[in-house]
Amino acid sequence: MDIQIKDIIEAGEGYHTEFKESLDKSFVEEVCAFANSGGGKVILGVADNGTIKGTHTDNSFRSRVQDSLRQLQPHLDIEIRVQDNLIVVDVPEGRDKPYACSRGFFIRNGANSQKLTRNEIIDFFQKEGRIRFEELRNEKAVFDNDFDERAFENFLNMAGISQSIDRMSLLRNLDCINDEGKLTNAGVLFFAKDIDFLMNHAIVVCVLYKGMEKVHILDKKDFKENIVENIDNAILFVKRHTNVQYRIEGVQREEIPDIPDVALREAIINAVCHRDYFDRSSNVLIEVFDDRVQISNPGGLPSGLKPSEFGRKSVTRNPLIASLLHRINYIEKVGTGISRIKQAVDENKKSSVEFEFNSGFSVIFRKLDRTSEAELSESSEKTKEKSSEKILELIKNNPTITREELSQITGLSIRGVEWNLTKLKTEGKIKRIGSRKSGHWEVMDQS
Repeated sequence: MDIQIKDIIEAGEGYHTEFKESLDKSFVEEVCAFANSGGGKVILGVADNGTIKGTHTDNSFRSRVQDSLRQLQPHLDIEIRVQDNLIVVDVPEGRDKPYACSRGFFIRNGANSQKLTRNEIIDFFQKEGRIRFEELRNEKAVFDNDFDERAFENFLNMAGISQSIDRMSLLRNLDCINDEGKLTNAGVLFFAKDIDFLMNHAIVVCVLYKGMEKVHILDKKDFKENIVENIDNAILFVKRHTNVQYRIEGVQREEIPDIPDVALREAIINAVCHRDYFDRSSNVLIEVFDDRVQISNPGGLPSGLKPSEFGRKSVTRNPLIASLLHRINYIEKVGTGISRIKQAVDENKKSSVEFEFNSGFSVIFRKLDRTSEAELSESSEKTKEKSSEKILELIKNNPTITREELSQITGLSIRGVEWNLTKLKTEGKIKRIGSRKSGHWEVMDQS
């Protein structure tokens, strides 16, 4: 007997091993369970306790084994081989899960095979990506009442699609309505007036906390628009509540945010695009603390993606949503988001990034230690001084220059330009001659 088979029998039944003393009705159930799980071996001619009883190995018996395997749907190539007086059936993990036999769907549970209930079958289909939430008809939506023309027109403009194309044909081609003209869940996410009513677990919740704990809420917003506006609003919420420093070189002003825009945008889009929409228990949640920003969504790694492959292999849970976001350039290239986040954070050097995935998925941006207050104050004063000197130089070269032109050249806001002009006037370096519209600046002699 093959040493490997002997060792397997001595080890006993397990997740990948099943003994059958005879070819009974449960044989194909065991095969079905292995195909739906991680694969395994069914050894015919061995009792449950590992005692080798032997079985028929002639052509007629092997044909009976083959006939039993034909019950499995869809078809799966399964190897049958004879080992002395045993028959070993090598069942690979199926690529077209779920598999069924005449008695239903089975899956391996430890050393036993378990028949799936109705709800377990639904869960299994969802996990394996055989049922996609985005493609299902939304039972609540009534097209004439819920379709948002404004959102649809904005999408067409961003995607560069002609508005002369028949609306219903285009929506069907985008898989946003079904053959009966009913909105799919993807159609609701992108083009519904009221997501909160039709799909309240699809809103995006943003919270600003005081300090580093979830105790005192300073600001909270529940964004309930279409998926594109929810992404935009969430990005603005975080940017409004995180710090930005400025660096001015020559006449250019560079913004240096705590979290680089590319990384923040990718993380929020990722959370909304790749969340598990079958999980109705929670929303995409974005939390801003003094020391970090955490972006969380329901659903861990999608089926088919191992933790060791995270960031290197792309498996999309909601390919239709990803495709629609790609059309409007919200996703640059499917599968590159994690790399872009890491690269942007490394280049920015103002924060670090962590990824957590179990039942959910989180991206955590941690702010790095800041420059001391004294250094920041000194840097700020130097920046203001450079701005004033630059404005003074521009006025010398063009006494009729306007505030708006000064703003464009220096990169300062109108308010910043006004502040510097007031400072220069107070210091007696410039004065205004004539009205604001038709007058000019005069630089005072400083000798």
